[in-house]
Amino acid sequence: MIQLTAAAAFFVLIHLLISGTRVRDTLVGRIGEGPYMGLFSLLSIAGLTWMIMAYGQVRGDAANDVYWGVGEATRHIQLLLQFVAIFFVVIGLTTPNPTSVKQEGVLQREDAVKGVLRITRHPFLWGVAIWAIGHLIVNGDQAGMTLFGTMLVLSIAGTTSIDAKRRRALGAAWEPFASQTSNIPFAAILAGRQSLKLGELGLLRPLAAIIVYAVLLVGHPHLFGVVALP
Repeated sequence: MIQLTAAAAFFVLIHLLISGTRVRDTLVGRIGEGPYMGLFSLLSIAGLTWMIMAYGQVRGDAANDVYWGVGEATRHIQLLLQFVAIFFVVIGLTTPNPTSVKQEGVLQREDAVKGVLRITRHPFLWGVAIWAIGHLIVNGDQAGMTLFGTMLVLSIAGTTSIDAKRRRALGAAWEPFASQTSNIPFAAILAGRQSLKLGELGLLRPLAAIIVYAVLLVGHPHLFGVVALP
């Protein structure tokens, strides 16, 4: 568990203490945006790889305490949560979004707030958060709590971190987009600042999400060694 805990701490700290603070601004000012993004990407990949490998090593260890079991109802809830998670992840990644890397120019478009951005301006990160929640309820062991708990905390913290970075970098140009959208899913719609227009999602994005979901369900035991279907 020491390796997994260390890997999780490393992964969280490089995001919250570097990427999520003015340290990032200082580094970008000194070495440039491109070199910073390259170095940070390498650190992130290394940290994630370390965490996944450490999880694989400790998952079946006798010292990996189990705090709760998994029932049939829980498995079905997990399947539903994963569908929602994949929906947000796939559609979020394929929708132009000023919160994404190098996509600040979307703010200049009249239809900057469109599709899934009406639900949340951070669809990918909320997809990761829902993915983590689903895996937490079916992984009640110490290793699972460390891995998926880390991803949950980091994804939610990432939404506020990105908002702060965009506000610092874009100033007044950021405010109209932020005021028309919400971080928390459906909050802007419930507040009356936005409306749900599912037609803007198109057909290809939801279809891609369904295909990815199906592939992961079928391939889960081959990719991760665990059967996903009840």
